[in-house]
Amino acid sequence: MESTYWQDVMAADYAVPHDRALNDLTEELVRGLASTNPQVRDALAYPTLATWLERGVYDDLLPGFGDGLCAGLSYGLGEEGTDSVFRRSFTALTLAEVIHRDNAEFLVHDEVVMRWGDRLATWLLRERDLRGYVPDSGWAHAVAHGADAIGALARSRHCDVGVLRALLDVLADRIVKDTQYRWVHEEHDRVAHAVMTILHRNMLTSDELERWLKPIATTAAQQPLMHETLPEWPTPPVFNARGVLHVLLSQLAIGVKGFPIPGDDELFGRPIEARADLLLMLTEAVQGSQPYIYRPATNPS
Repeated sequence: MESTYWQDVMAADYAVPHDRALNDLTEELVRGLASTNPQVRDALAYPTLATWLERGVYDDLLPGFGDGLCAGLSYGLGEEGTDSVFRRSFTALTLAEVIHRDNAEFLVHDEVVMRWGDRLATWLLRERDLRGYVPDSGWAHAVAHGADAIGALARSRHCDVGVLRALLDVLADRIVKDTQYRWVHEEHDRVAHAVMTILHRNMLTSDELERWLKPIATTAAQQPLMHETLPEWPTPPVFNARGVLHVLLSQLAIGVKGFPIPGDDELFGRPIEARADLLLMLTEAVQGSQPYIYRPATNPS
């Protein structure tokens, strides 16, 4: 990917060049998503694709463009600590932009969006390389980008209650999944943000949300035995689960709306109907995760 060429495109306010076919330009940009050079990947390829998507450059091609991107989700899947993670992770982030575009303009049939959702969910649950920032190569951030894509999908008009329930389950499974990686680069915030988007759809009952929360709370409540010698505590899954509980409690208390889409303020400006119940559930889960800290206050005699 020729950096000077694309820097000129950026300097021209991302105007689509006329000296080359759009298909050739797009193929080069998609290859750039896999670059180990953050100046190519983060500063040129992704923002150019995101801008062109937002401006409607791909509107007539959106189903095929999204399908083509999905191939990148399986590239090197199962590898850990290799450079292939960049293609998978930035494919997910770009696919989120594709879904955002459909959310704004209603361009794609439901079966196409659901196909993208299946590919995203499969990738996110099978992804083993959960590094956040990689020295010399920049952000990998698979969990954060996966959560962003799930959040975009949760906004889709194509998502009924069954799909939203499945998306929550994907996030829960990812949170409690065994891993060696602690989420220390705002992954908790991005996962909770995706959950908030689902909550604002107001399609799930308090009972369903309680069922969803249970495995996360159970993982977060794990405690080491006094005689155990552990290399670290909390273990990454416990650390990750506790972090999500804390951040989700904060976002729910503050009233974060989730991923904004132009024109949907009426729908997503509505209060979360299960907010009071979920606040209580989350408070109890946080208290149960560290009972030695979150002890009930006692009144002095």
